[in-house]
Amino acid sequence: MQLQQRRVGLLVRGTTGNFDGPRARFFVPDDRVENQMTNDLIAKAAIDRRLAEIITPVIEDLGYELVRIRLMSGKMTTLQIMADKPDGGIEVDDCAEISNAVSATLDVEDPILDAYALEVSSPGIDRPLTRLKDFEMFEGYEAKIETAELIDGRRRFKGELAGIEGDEVLINISEGDETITIGLQFDWLSDAKLVLTDDLIKEMLRQRKDAGALNENAFDEIETEGSEEETN
Repeated sequence: MQLQQRRVGLLVRGTTGNFDGPRARFFVPDDRVENQMTNDLIAKAAIDRRLAEIITPVIEDLGYELVRIRLMSGKMTTLQIMADKPDGGIEVDDCAEISNAVSATLDVEDPILDAYALEVSSPGIDRPLTRLKDFEMFEGYEAKIETAELIDGRRRFKGELAGIEGDEVLINISEGDETITIGLQFDWLSDAKLVLTDDLIKEMLRQRKDAGALNENAFDEIETEGSEEETN
């Protein structure tokens, strides 16, 4: 739905070092309350939301969580499901278990008219952030965020996640020589994902190693964002 475009004000507080002062806030004029942006990052399209209603109970009964679902069209229709454990660390065998259970349920419900392929995967290291708790879980790591509508003249934000406050996502971004903390209503977001950095990779590998689920010899060199620029 296309919203009437209006300027959304931005209150900012410049800060450096620790971010323990007042947070920056975006605000929406009162006459726009009825048209607030609402985006489901887990399931965007109507068919995705319908499928999520069917699939989510199945996945949760197995002890997993739905991260994202997309029904993709093309030469072959593909149902892409991203799932994870509540504390992370989903493995190939887990994906196979989910795939078998979801396939059986969809065979009964039959919500997809065409033939389709089912893909179940982990969210990956540079994972999409689709739930409010994701922004708290990955506080301190770099992320890219997009909003459905212009927020003070921009839709794209990149910076270090600073947790959540109520239903706001907090992110530290650079403005000139200053670093400011801004708050974005979770419902305003149209896309969000972690940026693949060395720090993120090290942390994810450390967690998997601690869990005994990592074979370090199975990994090739991973190219992070900005690594190509460093070698040129």
